[in-house]
Amino acid sequence: MNDDHDDSAAPIQLDRYERAYGAHQFEVVQARYRKRMLLDLLARERPRTIVEVGCGLDSLANHWTEAERFVVVEPRAGFAADARAALAGRRDVEVIEDTLEGAAAALGGSHDLILLSGLLHEIEASGPLLDAVAALCGPATIVHANVPNANSFHRLLAVEMGLLQQPTERSDTQKLFDQPWIFTMESLKALLAAHGFAAFEEGSYFVKPFTHGQMQALTESGFMTPQMLEGLWGMARHMPTLGSEIFVNLRRV
Repeated sequence: MNDDHDDSAAPIQLDRYERAYGAHQFEVVQARYRKRMLLDLLARERPRTIVEVGCGLDSLANHWTEAERFVVVEPRAGFAADARAALAGRRDVEVIEDTLEGAAAALGGSHDLILLSGLLHEIEASGPLLDAVAALCGPATIVHANVPNANSFHRLLAVEMGLLQQPTERSDTQKLFDQPWIFTMESLKALLAAHGFAAFEEGSYFVKPFTHGQMQALTESGFMTPQMLEGLWGMARHMPTLGSEIFVNLRRV
């Protein structure tokens, strides 16, 4: 992977991504464990103001009611409409259908927590987004980012099986979702450092031994039980760098 992201490149194809996301069944399971990791972060940090950049099919605001202000910024019309419907009546929540770059001026000020969850690997030109994030940061703001892990157990297994030449090669899942980047922890931190962020915490979660398609097939067959999935969540304690996704918590420097 080329770690130098080209800010002149075209944006991701949002309509195609939305269709692919809805069709890829195991992503629902992956998203559940991603959300679990995020809720652990919120329970620990107790942020008063939260900006969620991209909410997908299920905004974190649906599961967290203890912030004073929770802003969801979602550029995909379908996802934004679903979020508004699900969160109707919540006075603490605002849903903005826009990119963060477009919404930053209206958001103003600094925020306690900015979430870039499952996002940076989807964006060809991440510079404008990260500059917009920086503009919303105060000295104590936490920026959280998570992405798929190039050095996950299942990708390293694919290399050893001869299915991938190297861990950073785009898989069929990345191609389906039109995802241009696959990050290592080093390349993720380098990208964020180039825009003025430093990580104070990092890790991985949910050790997934096989591809999304294989995991879905094993789940449908009954072989992959809920107890096994919980065990794979816990395996990150023993394999801290091999989880299916990596995360960093950062502050602006």
